[in-house]
Amino acid sequence: MDDGSTDETPTMLARHRVEVIRHGRNRGYGRAMQEILQRAEHDGYAWVITMDCDEQHEPAQIPDFVHAIEQGDADVVSGSRYLRDDAGDDDAPAARRKVNESITAELNQRLGLGITDAFCGFKAYRVGATRNLTLSVDGYDFPLQFWVQAAANGLRVREIPVRRIYKDLNRTFGGDLDDPERRLRVYRETMHRELQRCRRRLSSAATRGLLAAISKQDAQDG
Repeated sequence: MDDGSTDETPTMLARHRVEVIRHGRNRGYGRAMQEILQRAEHDGYAWVITMDCDEQHEPAQIPDFVHAIEQGDADVVSGSRYLRDDAGDDDAPAARRKVNESITAELNQRLGLGITDAFCGFKAYRVGATRNLTLSVDGYDFPLQFWVQAAANGLRVREIPVRRIYKDLNRTFGGDLDDPERRLRVYRETMHRELQRCRRRLSSAATRGLLAAISKQDAQDG
Protein backbone atom coordinates (compact mmCIF):
# COMPACT_ATOMS: atom_id res chain seq x y z
CA MET A 1 0.00 0.00 0.00
CA ASP A 2 1.59 3.26 -1.19
CA ASP A 3 -0.45 5.99 0.44
CA GLY A 4 0.52 8.95 -1.73
CA SER A 5 4.27 8.84 -1.11
CA THR A 6 6.23 11.71 -2.65
CA ASP A 7 9.72 10.19 -2.45
CA GLU A 8 11.27 7.38 -4.52
CA THR A 9 8.90 4.71 -3.19
CA PRO A 10 7.00 4.16 -6.51
CA THR A 11 10.26 3.76 -8.44
CA MET A 12 11.69 1.36 -5.88
CA LEU A 13 8.52 -0.75 -5.80
CA ALA A 14 8.52 -1.01 -9.60
CA ARG A 15 11.79 -2.95 -9.39
CA HIS A 16 10.15 -5.79 -7.48
CA ARG A 17 7.46 -8.35 -8.25
CA VAL A 18 4.85 -6.94 -5.91
CA GLU A 19 1.31 -5.74 -6.41
CA VAL A 20 0.83 -2.19 -5.21
CA ILE A 21 -2.31 -0.32 -4.23
CA ARG A 22 -1.37 3.31 -4.78
CA HIS A 23 -3.07 6.51 -3.73
CA GLY A 24 -2.29 9.60 -5.81
CA ARG A 25 -2.40 11.59 -2.58
CA ASN A 26 -2.20 10.68 1.06
CA ARG A 27 -5.57 9.33 2.16
CA GLY A 28 -4.68 8.34 5.71
CA TYR A 29 -3.72 5.29 7.74
CA GLY A 30 -7.28 4.15 8.30
CA ARG A 31 -8.22 4.45 4.63
CA ALA A 32 -5.18 2.39 3.71
CA MET A 33 -6.19 -0.32 6.18
CA GLN A 34 -9.75 -0.41 4.85
CA GLU A 35 -8.52 -0.93 1.29
CA ILE A 36 -6.00 -3.58 2.32
CA LEU A 37 -8.73 -5.66 3.96
CA GLN A 38 -11.15 -5.10 1.07
CA ARG A 39 -8.53 -6.13 -1.47
CA ALA A 40 -7.65 -9.23 0.54
CA GLU A 41 -11.28 -10.32 0.59
CA HIS A 42 -11.74 -9.59 -3.11
CA ASP A 43 -8.66 -11.64 -4.01
CA GLY A 44 -9.62 -14.54 -1.78
CA TYR A 45 -6.90 -14.37 0.85
CA ALA A 46 -7.49 -16.08 4.19
CA TRP A 47 -5.18 -13.84 6.23
CA VAL A 48 -3.47 -10.46 5.96
CA ILE A 49 -0.32 -9.48 7.85
CA THR A 50 0.27 -5.74 8.07
CA MET A 51 3.35 -3.87 9.14
CA ASP A 52 4.44 -0.25 9.01
CA CYS A 53 7.08 0.77 6.49
CA ASP A 54 8.92 3.25 8.72
CA GLU A 55 11.39 0.61 9.98
CA GLN A 56 9.55 0.21 13.28
CA HIS A 57 8.71 -3.41 12.49
CA GLU A 58 11.08 -6.24 11.61
CA PRO A 59 10.11 -8.54 8.70
CA ALA A 60 12.08 -11.27 10.48
CA GLN A 61 9.20 -11.47 12.98
CA ILE A 62 6.59 -12.35 10.35
CA PRO A 63 7.05 -16.10 11.06
CA ASP A 64 5.97 -15.40 14.66
CA PHE A 65 2.63 -14.21 13.29
CA VAL A 66 2.35 -17.21 10.99
CA HIS A 67 2.97 -19.51 13.97
CA ALA A 68 0.27 -17.71 15.98
CA ILE A 69 -2.14 -18.00 13.04
CA GLU A 70 -1.51 -21.74 12.87
CA GLN A 71 -2.67 -22.16 16.47
CA GLY A 72 -6.21 -21.58 15.17
CA ASP A 73 -7.51 -19.72 18.21
CA ALA A 74 -7.47 -16.11 17.01
CA ASP A 75 -9.09 -13.84 14.45
CA VAL A 76 -6.63 -11.02 15.14
CA VAL A 77 -3.00 -11.55 16.07
CA SER A 78 -1.85 -8.21 17.41
CA GLY A 79 1.76 -7.28 17.95
CA SER A 80 2.62 -5.63 21.24
CA ARG A 81 5.68 -3.55 22.00
CA TYR A 82 4.86 -3.71 25.71
CA LEU A 83 3.99 -7.36 26.29
CA ARG A 84 7.58 -7.92 27.36
CA ASP A 85 10.76 -5.84 27.49
CA ASP A 86 13.85 -6.91 25.54
CA ALA A 87 17.32 -5.55 26.12
CA GLY A 88 17.46 -4.11 22.61
CA ASP A 89 14.14 -2.24 22.81
CA ASP A 90 14.11 1.50 22.29
CA ASP A 91 12.44 3.86 24.71
CA ALA A 92 9.15 5.10 23.33
CA PRO A 93 8.69 8.89 23.18
CA ALA A 94 7.10 9.80 26.51
CA ALA A 95 4.04 11.55 25.05
CA ARG A 96 3.27 8.68 22.67
CA ARG A 97 3.61 6.07 25.37
CA LYS A 98 1.35 8.05 27.71
CA VAL A 99 -1.39 8.34 25.05
CA ASN A 100 -1.07 4.65 24.20
CA GLU A 101 -1.25 3.60 27.84
CA SER A 102 -4.30 5.80 28.48
CA ILE A 103 -6.24 4.56 25.45
CA THR A 104 -5.24 0.92 25.97
CA ALA A 105 -6.43 1.05 29.57
CA GLU A 106 -9.76 2.61 28.54
CA LEU A 107 -10.34 0.02 25.83
CA ASN A 108 -9.61 -2.78 28.29
CA GLN A 109 -11.93 -1.29 30.89
CA ARG A 110 -14.77 -0.70 28.46
CA LEU A 111 -14.44 -3.78 26.26
CA GLY A 112 -12.62 -6.34 28.39
CA LEU A 113 -9.96 -6.83 25.71
CA GLY A 114 -6.94 -7.41 27.93
CA ILE A 115 -4.47 -5.99 25.41
CA THR A 116 -1.24 -4.13 26.15
CA ASP A 117 -0.70 -2.09 22.96
CA ALA A 118 -3.69 -0.51 21.20
CA PHE A 119 -1.73 1.11 18.40
CA CYS A 120 0.79 -1.41 17.10
CA GLY A 121 0.40 -1.73 13.31
CA PHE A 122 2.13 -5.13 13.15
CA LYS A 123 -0.91 -7.40 13.00
CA ALA A 124 -2.49 -10.40 11.33
CA TYR A 125 -6.19 -10.34 10.43
CA ARG A 126 -8.38 -13.29 9.51
CA VAL A 127 -10.08 -11.87 6.42
CA GLY A 128 -13.33 -13.77 6.96
CA ALA A 129 -13.60 -12.38 10.49
CA THR A 130 -13.26 -8.78 9.34
CA ARG A 131 -15.83 -9.11 6.56
CA ASN A 132 -18.72 -7.87 8.70
CA LEU A 133 -16.89 -4.87 10.14
CA THR A 134 -18.05 -1.48 8.86
CA LEU A 135 -14.77 0.39 9.00
CA SER A 136 -14.90 4.00 7.86
CA VAL A 137 -12.33 5.99 9.86
CA ASP A 138 -9.56 7.24 7.57
CA GLY A 139 -7.08 8.70 10.04
CA TYR A 140 -4.81 7.59 12.86
CA ASP A 141 -7.87 7.04 15.05
CA PHE A 142 -8.75 3.96 12.96
CA PRO A 143 -7.63 1.51 15.70
CA LEU A 144 -10.30 2.88 18.06
CA GLN A 145 -13.06 2.03 15.60
CA PHE A 146 -11.47 -1.32 14.86
CA TRP A 147 -11.14 -2.44 18.48
CA VAL A 148 -14.72 -1.52 19.37
CA GLN A 149 -16.07 -3.36 16.33
CA ALA A 150 -13.79 -6.32 17.00
CA ALA A 151 -15.31 -6.64 20.47
CA ALA A 152 -18.84 -6.08 19.19
CA ASN A 153 -18.39 -8.86 16.62
CA GLY A 154 -16.77 -11.27 19.05
CA LEU A 155 -13.39 -11.44 17.33
CA ARG A 156 -10.81 -13.50 19.18
CA VAL A 157 -7.63 -11.55 19.88
CA ARG A 158 -4.18 -12.89 20.64
CA GLU A 159 -1.18 -10.65 21.38
CA ILE A 160 2.40 -11.59 20.63
CA PRO A 161 5.50 -9.58 21.57
CA VAL A 162 7.32 -7.54 18.93
CA ARG A 163 10.41 -5.38 19.18
CA ARG A 164 9.96 -1.77 20.28
CA ILE A 165 11.81 0.26 17.65
CA TYR A 166 11.85 4.02 17.19
CA LYS A 167 14.10 5.16 14.33
CA ASP A 168 12.79 8.72 14.09
CA LEU A 169 11.93 10.41 17.35
CA ASN A 170 10.87 13.55 15.46
CA ARG A 171 8.22 11.86 13.34
CA THR A 172 4.97 13.81 13.29
CA PHE A 173 1.33 12.89 12.94
CA GLY A 174 0.49 16.07 11.07
CA GLY A 175 -1.79 19.00 11.90
CA ASP A 176 -3.53 19.16 15.25
CA LEU A 177 -2.63 15.55 16.06
CA ASP A 178 0.93 16.59 16.83
CA ASP A 179 -0.47 17.95 20.10
CA PRO A 180 -0.74 14.91 22.42
CA GLU A 181 -3.78 16.31 24.26
CA ARG A 182 -5.59 16.99 21.00
CA ARG A 183 -4.65 13.53 19.73
CA LEU A 184 -6.00 11.94 22.89
CA ARG A 185 -9.28 13.84 22.51
CA VAL A 186 -9.67 12.70 18.89
CA TYR A 187 -9.02 9.09 19.89
CA ARG A 188 -11.54 9.27 22.71
CA GLU A 189 -14.17 10.94 20.52
CA THR A 190 -13.85 8.13 17.96
CA MET A 191 -14.00 5.48 20.66
CA HIS A 192 -17.08 7.01 22.33
CA ARG A 193 -18.86 7.44 19.01
CA GLU A 194 -18.20 3.82 18.05
CA LEU A 195 -19.27 2.56 21.46
CA GLN A 196 -22.60 4.30 21.03
CA ARG A 197 -23.03 2.99 17.49
CA CYS A 198 -22.26 -0.58 18.57
CA ARG A 199 -24.25 -0.36 21.79
CA ARG A 200 -26.76 -3.06 20.83
CA ARG A 201 -24.10 -5.60 19.96
CA LEU A 202 -22.15 -4.83 23.09
CA SER A 203 -25.17 -4.83 25.40
CA SER A 204 -25.10 -8.43 26.57
CA ALA A 205 -25.78 -9.17 30.21
CA ALA A 206 -22.06 -8.93 30.90
CA THR A 207 -21.69 -5.50 29.31
CA ARG A 208 -24.85 -3.65 30.34
CA GLY A 209 -23.24 -2.52 33.58
CA LEU A 210 -20.11 -1.61 31.66
CA LEU A 211 -22.03 0.62 29.27
CA ALA A 212 -23.70 2.35 32.21
CA ALA A 213 -20.23 3.06 33.56
CA ILE A 214 -19.25 4.39 30.14
CA SER A 215 -22.23 6.75 30.11
CA LYS A 216 -21.34 7.98 33.59
CA GLN A 217 -17.71 8.50 32.61
CA ASP A 218 -18.71 10.29 29.39
CA ALA A 219 -20.93 12.62 31.39
CA GLN A 220 -18.02 13.38 33.72
CA ASP A 221 -15.76 13.98 30.70
CA GLY A 222 -18.28 16.45 29.31
